[in-house]
Amino acid sequence: MLKATLRSFLAHKGRLLLSALAVLLSVAFVAGSLIFSDTVSRTFDRLFASTAADVTVSPKEGLDEAVPSGRTATLPAALAERVRRVDGVAAARAEVDVNGLTVVDENNEPVGPTTGAPTLGNAWNPNERSPVELTSGHAPRGPGQALLDSETADRRDVRIGDTLTVIAPPGSFEVRVVGIVTFTTTNPGAALVFLDPSTARTKLLGDPRAATGIAVDAAEGVGDEQLKRRVAAALGAHTYDFRTADEQAESDVEQLGGFLDVIKYVMLGFAGIAVLVGVFLIVNTFSMLIAQRTRELGLLRALGADRRQVRRSVLTEALLLGLVGSTLGLAAGIGLAAGLIELMGLLGMNIDADEMVIGWVTPVAAYVVGLGVTFVAAYLPARRAAGVSPMAALSDAEVAGVGRPLRVRAVTGAVVGAAGAAALVGCAVSERTASAASLLGLGVVLTLIATVIAGPLLVRPVIRVLGGAFPALFGSIGRMSQRNALRNPRRTGATAAALMVGLALVGGMSVASESMTASFDRQIDRTLGADFVIQNTNFLPFPKEVTDAVRDTEGVGLVVRGRFTPVAVRLPDGDRVETTAAGYDPRLDEVANITYTQGDSAAALADGRLAMDRDFARDHGVRVGGTVPVEFQGGRSAELTVGALTDQDSAEGFGTQGGLYFGLGTLERYAPGGQDSALYVNAAPGTSDDELRARLEATLDPYPQVQVRDLADYKQLVHDQITVLLYLVYALLGLAIIIAVLGVVNTLALSVVERTREIGLLRAIGLARRQLRRMIRLESVVIAVFGAVLGLALGLVWGLCTQQVLALQGMTALAIPWVTIVAVVIGSAVIGVVAALLPALRASRMNVLAAIAHE
Repeated sequence: MLKATLRSFLAHKGRLLLSALAVLLSVAFVAGSLIFSDTVSRTFDRLFASTAADVTVSPKEGLDEAVPSGRTATLPAALAERVRRVDGVAAARAEVDVNGLTVVDENNEPVGPTTGAPTLGNAWNPNERSPVELTSGHAPRGPGQALLDSETADRRDVRIGDTLTVIAPPGSFEVRVVGIVTFTTTNPGAALVFLDPSTARTKLLGDPRAATGIAVDAAEGVGDEQLKRRVAAALGAHTYDFRTADEQAESDVEQLGGFLDVIKYVMLGFAGIAVLVGVFLIVNTFSMLIAQRTRELGLLRALGADRRQVRRSVLTEALLLGLVGSTLGLAAGIGLAAGLIELMGLLGMNIDADEMVIGWVTPVAAYVVGLGVTFVAAYLPARRAAGVSPMAALSDAEVAGVGRPLRVRAVTGAVVGAAGAAALVGCAVSERTASAASLLGLGVVLTLIATVIAGPLLVRPVIRVLGGAFPALFGSIGRMSQRNALRNPRRTGATAAALMVGLALVGGMSVASESMTASFDRQIDRTLGADFVIQNTNFLPFPKEVTDAVRDTEGVGLVVRGRFTPVAVRLPDGDRVETTAAGYDPRLDEVANITYTQGDSAAALADGRLAMDRDFARDHGVRVGGTVPVEFQGGRSAELTVGALTDQDSAEGFGTQGGLYFGLGTLERYAPGGQDSALYVNAAPGTSDDELRARLEATLDPYPQVQVRDLADYKQLVHDQITVLLYLVYALLGLAIIIAVLGVVNTLALSVVERTREIGLLRAIGLARRQLRRMIRLESVVIAVFGAVLGLALGLVWGLCTQQVLALQGMTALAIPWVTIVAVVIGSAVIGVVAALLPALRASRMNVLAAIAHE
């Protein structure tokens, strides 16, 4: 049996190649994502471990900034002197590290990265742990001198002697580049500007007595934990945060972890789609191969092989296929990881591909996925093969399921489909976002399974409609192509299911994204009353001088400032909610249209008061006039009175949890030092919008990071952000389509082999090669369009339910992208034509007499 199995596998290796490609793609994405994330993690672990001080003293913050506030947390630089006197301290340095700078050259062009990486301003404190070293020029020696990292200098053609303008939180200032520093470790993609310590404190922090942290080096023989305890005792254990080198490195890795997790989960998403679609391909391939080997299997049974041996033989072939696909997929995954590392290099993150990390988890995961997918996919065909009786096989009966009743499928599909439909209905009527989202996920999984199970039941009624025009358009060729697609509903359903999965995903996401876009458009139209909004391109806050320049611009009538700050609110029901709150100037009503259910803007923005979303307030037992304890960044807290309740659909809380906002006076009192994130500007009487826009753009020319946006620009900004999410979905669709095309090609190729004698007879009675190719192409088109119709129908249902979940968050508009849907159906027909090219060409080249004599 083993010899027979190996010979059978090698005899059909050409037919199994396309199935192996599906396994290869699945494994490649799993292995590539693990190798890439492990390599980047190891690289940054070494970077942070080698650059972290033995002990780091930092300001105690406590709240994470989901939205940047522009506030830089500081502590007294004089603490360094106190730390130096602690027993066991070899050295202590007051550090300055400021994120979110903008640096421009003499032509007012940005010098920093354009890939989203930050531009950092630092104090020049060279030591053995520095990630950079001075390679040309000299150290900065005054307020007008700076160092720049070599990669930024090369990328932007900056040389020693050039003048740069640094736009920092306290304001802008010019520096002359007097030296170039080169990274001695991995460059995380940031641009680095170094100033002398005194200038860094004054220009970057706005306070010559402040620092962002104290770096402490231990004397020989003193452990980090021991030194940490001593420094904490000297400064007050509850006054600042104290971390050892290992703890600081771990904290830095956690901050980077979000970025790495996004890449890892995206790639694992690709792997999941590849696995899901690949299962259908492998099931179909083995089902058809077993159908074609009916006589062979019958002979084995007649010679004494029992059912277990036949089943084991088929599963062994599947495992061999999985072994080959997994091995090739692991190699492809290594190549994919290397490509990602090169891509990161183009984006400014330099990772050494020679130090690629391939841990034991990667090959184990690769082979578990590859072998698991093929084993699971081949199990049902193997059971069918084991059920072949010697007499049935010797009489050429098929085991592919042709003509077998579909009652079991009908019952199972109906039960699973009813459960899925009930979950989706529950999602649509639910009034709580969390439960609605859970029901949506359950409903999507169950309806997908039900559609796959019941797909063969839909083949005959749907394809009769889809291919109904074929006889009229293509005559007898069209009729035969339609009947070929109807001949084996199980095979047609499984082939179309591969395409259906991808198109259901894109259909659902298209409806959701189109609805989100329409909802945001409606909300912007309804709430934004300003002529223009001034914002940073990357939504980072900007310095006060930008606000002053806008106010001084001719034709400006009103400027309302908007800021953000992290807060934690303790609510009457005992919950503590961390969220982002906003602060606004008093004349908010003139630039925004807010619907209040209780109170008004005057009450919301009054000193010591705040506004809150009505649903959030109701859920947590908050009433107008009640007080809530609010914790601010930096340790300050206050008891604020609820002055107004808003309708979140039209509130200015920008969708943050709770919709909290208050007056800028309140914000300045409890969280001073923040920066404006947005300016809402109205034109003065007698000034047209076009005139004001031109003047504002001229005013903001020295600040290339700041943009002037009107209503249409603001909508486009939202559209672009949603489009980025869609690109990911379309990429997943592309992968699904690639594997689905492989499935259609494989099905048609095996179908041609299965129908070799039939094709020979058709050719013998006068069917031309061109007609034969057309028949196979039409069969492929109708199968592909069938998959598209099922996928889009399922996707539309998912999209409608997703929109109901979004409606609970205030995005109530429903929009269906009919253009996308029509384009997908047309594209599916094109896919069908492309997938049929090789099988049709092969069929047309058959020798007629050899085909007739084929058994």
